Amino acid sequence: MKYANEINKRKSFAIIAHPDAGKTTLTEKFLLFGGAIQTAGAVKSNKIKKHTTSDFMEIERQRGISVATSVMTFEYRDILVNLLDTPGHKDFAEDTYRTLTAVDSVVLVIDCVKGVEEQTERLMEVCRMRDTPVIIFVNKMDRDGKYPFDLLDELEEKLSIRVRPLSWPINMGSDFKGVYNLYDKSFVAFQPNKKATDDDVVPLADLSSSYVDEHFNARDAAQLRGDVELIEGVYDTFDNEAYLAGKLAPVFFGSAVNNFGVKDLLDTFVDIAPTPRNRQSSTREINVQEDKFSGFIFKIHANLDPRHRDRIAFLRVCSGKFERNKFYHHVRLDKDVRFSNPYSFLAREKNIVDDAYPGDVVGLFDTGNFKIGDTLTEGENFYMTGIPSFSPELFKELVNKDPMKTKQLEKGIRQLTDEGVAQLFTQHGGNRKIIGCVGDLQFEVIQYRLLQEYGAACQFNTLPFYKACWLTGPKDKIEDFIRFKSSNIVEDKDGHLVYLAQSEWYLNTERTNNPDIEFHFTSEIHK
Repeated sequence: MKYANEINKRKSFAIIAHPDAGKTTLTEKFLLFGGAIQTAGAVKSNKIKKHTTSDFMEIERQRGISVATSVMTFEYRDILVNLLDTPGHKDFAEDTYRTLTAVDSVVLVIDCVKGVEEQTERLMEVCRMRDTPVIIFVNKMDRDGKYPFDLLDELEEKLSIRVRPLSWPINMGSDFKGVYNLYDKSFVAFQPNKKATDDDVVPLADLSSSYVDEHFNARDAAQLRGDVELIEGVYDTFDNEAYLAGKLAPVFFGSAVNNFGVKDLLDTFVDIAPTPRNRQSSTREINVQEDKFSGFIFKIHANLDPRHRDRIAFLRVCSGKFERNKFYHHVRLDKDVRFSNPYSFLAREKNIVDDAYPGDVVGLFDTGNFKIGDTLTEGENFYMTGIPSFSPELFKELVNKDPMKTKQLEKGIRQLTDEGVAQLFTQHGGNRKIIGCVGDLQFEVIQYRLLQEYGAACQFNTLPFYKACWLTGPKDKIEDFIRFKSSNIVEDKDGHLVYLAQSEWYLNTERTNNPDIEFHFTSEIHK
């Protein structure tokens, strides 16, 4: 219980959403309220010179999308908030899935015009697997979108979670008047292009008060009273325990680009979101209150600063206290390592930290010692579990266009696949390299970064494979299978055998013909 005070001061969460729902814009506003930045940047704009803080890679600025998770730390109301802005694009889903293993809660952004989209459902499934507490922010209320009650029904149906509105909009689009906060019984009026300040918040515990009739027309006043009565009657009262267990999602409404409804969300988040929690390891449950340090690597980013060719491993502290210049045990390599310059982050800006506590994310300078899923401890041998590696859906052969740069290409592809943007498979018994990705855009990013950061030109030739399956089973059966299917057998980076199936029919046939062998579509790292 030595560090209980520090642990209770920390909250770590990820922002997730379908692309263009307003996730990165919301991140900017959080940083603005936390005093971490002075002016919020724009994700897409030719006129605005300042880009968003979290989209720091050149390719992100060109495309106006996030392609890598950014880590940002700021302080708000004496709470240290670790915020991870994830890529929304489905081609980078794997980075997002792994980031979800390193946070204690999630803010899910929904576009009120489009409602629940496909990628949102997939992300929510990962949260469901881990019972991660979720707060939902319905964005873009200053546009005409779906009726709020219809949106709530859609959220419950498609995301398989009970919802409870904690704020409620008065109209939407051009007629949007503001938001009534059901959590602390107050009202904030909406004024376009003007930042909502504390002076605009009006305490309103009683909706029958004359303030409502004075400030709204009769239709809006009746609508607000009727809606709130319906909410109180139909939806469960907000239960913090149900939220922490991942069974109930509070819902907020607002407009991130207008900075509206964001403060309500942030204030409530600081009040109700969980502090760092216990973690499951391969040998036992790791209690967050333990005195001994433990943590795991959930993300690696090469060339965060292109001028220095650096490689940063992101460590989530799970228990104890992380200290600069102290030796820690690297479980996979079975050796002791220490770090003289550990960082805390504001996207690309780094500050050296002397110590960190459970819930914190620390950047460690890496010379190639780390892989995703690696665990650091004070001597005990265990791995943190639940860090998934998914079967890719697209496969391409990596072809070197410049034989003089073979060394750079080898180094570059090894480092980029260590980051987890794609999976590298090597032909069993050969050296043909196959890259597996979830989406086409990843190949473009790899090609771009290999050229820009390593000076290696390559091309990708599409291969006709449908799925990668990790194989487990009796050794003799697997050896027979490999002998007959040698052209379809590859090894992943950890040396595990993988079968590349040409189609669903081929895969089902092989499963039927080889009942003793198990075909897995996900490989848990360090299983």
